[in-house]
Amino acid sequence: MKRKIIDIDEERCTGCGICIPDCPEGALQVIDGKARLVSDLFCDGLGACIGTCPEGAISVIEREAEPYDEKAVMTKVVPQGEGVIRAHLEHLLGHGEKELYRQAIEYLTEHGIPVPPHETAGERGGPAPVAPAACPGTVARSLQREEARSAEQAARVESELRQWPIQLTLVNPAASYFDDAELLIAGDCVPFAYGEFHQEFLRGRILLIFCPKLDADIEGYVAKLAEIFSQHTVRSVTVLHMEVPCCSGVRTVVDRALKRAGKEIPVAEKTITLQGQAVEGGMVRRRGPGPGGPHRRET
Repeated sequence: MKRKIIDIDEERCTGCGICIPDCPEGALQVIDGKARLVSDLFCDGLGACIGTCPEGAISVIEREAEPYDEKAVMTKVVPQGEGVIRAHLEHLLGHGEKELYRQAIEYLTEHGIPVPPHETAGERGGPAPVAPAACPGTVARSLQREEARSAEQAARVESELRQWPIQLTLVNPAASYFDDAELLIAGDCVPFAYGEFHQEFLRGRILLIFCPKLDADIEGYVAKLAEIFSQHTVRSVTVLHMEVPCCSGVRTVVDRALKRAGKEIPVAEKTITLQGQAVEGGMVRRRGPGPGGPHRRET
């Protein structure tokens, strides 16, 4: 059957193994110094491992592959402990894979393995029933905001957008607005998550946006950015991405484009949390309880 499945570019892969923990299904292993897909049966094609590859070596393609086998996957997930079982179930729910989720629950029930409690993301006050949580990139969250606003806060905020288009697919690399520019390169979701995006980040900058998980032509993005860097004197680059793992691929695309263009341009990077905070540097990691202990936050 033809379906979506992970593809690994061996020339780019360094064998660092960073992708391995993000594949609880056990589809990836480092063999002979390279990350490899060990079995089509174990890869769901949903791409949880994409954003963690620092070399951009992993992508999702569509090809002939053996059908994904949820119960075979559960034989690999269960020995890894409650935290990994929880993460796997939430991963399936987050991508709307209700039938695979049903099969996973059925496997646990048949083997007398307790179904770990799920927390509904966004409900920070306490546990919620087993139900709709999700993988980090697609989890549905209700974000708490203050209802009361002062008159000053309620005043109209003017746009700081200086050019159009802004989607990387649509921009012309030869556009004059790139001359002597300060670039702001952001994941699609960033402006919606960060309330002061225009005032704090966009003012005085040229904006480019894209999604490293859902957009198909990532190689085209690397090539286009490399053209922009090669054809213009770019003074600086600011990279903004969400805290979810897949969005960290924004920085990977920028780094690859700079390398291809042979340019050294200052790059500042900030991670935007789902609560609307800007954190210096790369991806914010949250790990669930399991062998490593309770939830912890890493940068």
